[in-house]
Amino acid sequence: METVIKINDAVNSFAWGTFGLALLLGTGLICTVITGFFPITHLRHWWKNTFGIVNGEGRIINDAGALSRFRAFCTALCATVGTGNIAGVSTAICLGGPGAIFWMWVAAFFGMMLKYSENVLGMYYRRRNSEGAWSGGPMYYLQDGLGGHPHTRGLGRFLGVLFCIFTVLASFGIGNMGQINKITINFGSTFFSDADVGTLFGYSRINLGIGLILMLAVGFIILGGFRRLAAVSERLIPIMCAVYIFGCLIVILLHVKAIPEMFASIFRLALGTKALGGGAAGVSVQLMLNTVKNGCKRGVFSNEAGLGSSVMVHSNSCAREPVQQGLWGIAEVFLDTIVICTMTALVVLSSGAIDLKTGLVAEGTNDATLVTTAFGATLGKPGEWFVVLAITLFAFTTVMGWSYYGAKVTEYLFGVTMAKIYRIIFIGLIVFGAIMESNLAWDISDTFNGLMMIPNLIGLLAQAPLIVRLTRNYVNRRIKGRDIKPLLSFDPDIQREAEKALAKEVRQRQITEGGIQSDGSR
Repeated sequence: METVIKINDAVNSFAWGTFGLALLLGTGLICTVITGFFPITHLRHWWKNTFGIVNGEGRIINDAGALSRFRAFCTALCATVGTGNIAGVSTAICLGGPGAIFWMWVAAFFGMMLKYSENVLGMYYRRRNSEGAWSGGPMYYLQDGLGGHPHTRGLGRFLGVLFCIFTVLASFGIGNMGQINKITINFGSTFFSDADVGTLFGYSRINLGIGLILMLAVGFIILGGFRRLAAVSERLIPIMCAVYIFGCLIVILLHVKAIPEMFASIFRLALGTKALGGGAAGVSVQLMLNTVKNGCKRGVFSNEAGLGSSVMVHSNSCAREPVQQGLWGIAEVFLDTIVICTMTALVVLSSGAIDLKTGLVAEGTNDATLVTTAFGATLGKPGEWFVVLAITLFAFTTVMGWSYYGAKVTEYLFGVTMAKIYRIIFIGLIVFGAIMESNLAWDISDTFNGLMMIPNLIGLLAQAPLIVRLTRNYVNRRIKGRDIKPLLSFDPDIQREAEKALAKEVRQRQITEGGIQSDGSR
């Protein structure tokens, strides 16, 4: 066991250490630069075509085998919005100080274009599976993109398989048992701390009961197929996010006078300036690296930009344009990290557990319960219950999202039938997550989560010229109004089909807007 722990720690340090984070931020920087700082230069366009069409065009389904753009967005948010938005933020602040939030924002800014690039490539290289549904993801743009060149064909296929293996293993741990364990511990300690119902087979009856209930709930959704999962996501995610943001705003507004000091602390301590022993202040390279590393790492944990996971859901969108769904990737990171994580950070900084001048953590502070304590200090017991229920919902939706990721990579490796068997195994492991006590499973799956990132980022870097071409083609046509041939798919048949559908949509839009009559006259 000690050997396993040592090996895992070594690999984890590689995947999530200086090399991994440098690769992540470097790739994000490259994707941002080569697309002309798209989130800033085309801010109005991506906002209008994501949040601006939530209740209109975004809900339209123009492909019988696909999801609406908004439903694909919500389903992707299932796994993205998770415990990292609550517990992950408090951990980042406790380990790296308030300055870690600044680096979380930096990681999110570059993460917007990582998520955008993943979605664009996922849409461009997607294809129909044997059941007629869309399949896309890093394994496909590694196989057909990187592997499309004669000298790298074997490498592309190898990295695609490697990504799938890492994803399956991560889905069982960080996407299933780890999340279920969080729900069980938080729910049990909050609502059943005084209950003594004994054990069954050596395990707490309460934990077993929670595990069985969660297994039935997740099983009902997952076994109902991807469309049921997507339908539940579309209804649950907007409400869940809105209620959590509203709860955070109540706490923040009750400490409104401290808001300027909170932001000042974030920017002042971004380079790791913290009080040392005896009250003396100092700056060290180690402290700076610690702040940067914890901010970036927790940001990635939260929004999953660079991991290549949520692109598997976005590839099911009915959007014809790869860039069109790429815009939702920008919106996904913005909502997850810039909005929700910032809300959590301000709640934590308002708790009094963090010295806003030095960044030091008050003695006895537990990062795992810091957000709960902050809500409880302001709103009493209802505040604590609110956080526990939020963590439960966030973790539950993460499990739903990861069940799909694991199923899609299993489909890539072994076919549609094995993907159905995978779902049954995934559901069965939920009970084990409720009763497990060791953190080793979580730590190992965290490592696999990081290892997913490496082949995916290699695929993005190798396809950087294509990302530029697709972006320029879209900007020239859709923003600048130039009459040029669209780039929609690597597959000639899908390209032709998408061109016809796109032309039909444009024609229908013109008719609807009254510019052209149905007979063609103006």
